[in-house]
Amino acid sequence: MEFDISWILLGFPAAFVLGWLASRFDLRQIRRENRSAPKAYFKGLNFLLNEQQDKAIDAFIEAVQNDPDTAELHFALGNLFRRRGEYSRAVRVHEHLLSRADISKPERERAQHALALDFMKAGLLDRAEDALARLENTPYENEARLSRLAIYERAHDWPQAVQIASLMHSHNQGDYSVRIAHYLCEQALGQLAHGQLDAAQDLLQQAQSEAPHAPRPRIELAHLQHKSGHPALALGSLMELAAVSPSSVPLVAPLMLELVKADERKPQVRALLEANYHSAPSLDVMQSLVHLDEFAGVEQAEGPVGRDWYIEHLRHEPSLVAAGRWLAQESLSHEEHHPAIQRALDNAAKPLTRYRCAACGFEARQHFWQCPGCQSWDSYPPRRVEEQ
Repeated sequence: MEFDISWILLGFPAAFVLGWLASRFDLRQIRRENRSAPKAYFKGLNFLLNEQQDKAIDAFIEAVQNDPDTAELHFALGNLFRRRGEYSRAVRVHEHLLSRADISKPERERAQHALALDFMKAGLLDRAEDALARLENTPYENEARLSRLAIYERAHDWPQAVQIASLMHSHNQGDYSVRIAHYLCEQALGQLAHGQLDAAQDLLQQAQSEAPHAPRPRIELAHLQHKSGHPALALGSLMELAAVSPSSVPLVAPLMLELVKADERKPQVRALLEANYHSAPSLDVMQSLVHLDEFAGVEQAEGPVGRDWYIEHLRHEPSLVAAGRWLAQESLSHEEHHPAIQRALDNAAKPLTRYRCAACGFEARQHFWQCPGCQSWDSYPPRRVEEQ
């Protein structure tokens, strides 16, 4: 049988046409797939901008299914789940990213950080702590340490808080000396509650050396010395405080008044309180001066004495609190109406005697070193609402 070369000549055009058709089919398929993923992505973005998070999540899921290798879509989807409070789904997305071997180191660190945020938002603090610890020596190190510090504060794990704050302080990530002093004071209060007076005193002295100008260590130390039966030492600590932090004297003026009753340093304490009042008039310092003059007596004084301090304060400040306290011991022409008027004044002045957080506005009848509302440290000024 002879081979006919004409069949080869006819086959070349046919093969060329079939190859061209196959290539066109593949190109159309690739273009269709490439168009589908961005289309779903932009659709999800549009829903997100219009605050339609349910539809945005559906669109992003579709985009991820069309292109499972795109890490950015996974991050967007995980963030949406976290914002909606669907923390378990967010965790699954970010754990899936971490399980992949084809993502880069920056993307892996970003996924680890996102996973830690998921645990934080979900309240799984132990898992969040472990996830944050894995971010050491990464670009997220500083933020991770701050988050760990917040966890230790919420858990009242003060030794761990001291360790992290000291680490950040030594790495020049901020001045945490005052914060460390607070943590040491909290530990001291815990020791004091268990009757460990010596351990508490050591912690307070360590806090004082950590932040010499912070008022709290000296105040807590004075309370400890007072409870231990050493009023003279306690008064000495408060007088040192007045020299180091004069703005904190209103917080300790009542305690100074109590300690000086059995002490010979009444003239020195009165001079200290008077100088502090003239420097920055305060209701608490004024009240302490009134009581000090009443029980100690003042033989010679150039300025106000006793209840005259109320009038002196009213000359500087239109204080409803001072007016009510002065009126409480004044005789009126209609004595029968005096109790009702006094109750009305006291009721009106009561909100003015509170302390207010400068960060969130939370008000309380006592002074806090850490705000119960926003957890900020040193956000309560040592002055009452009426004085701010």
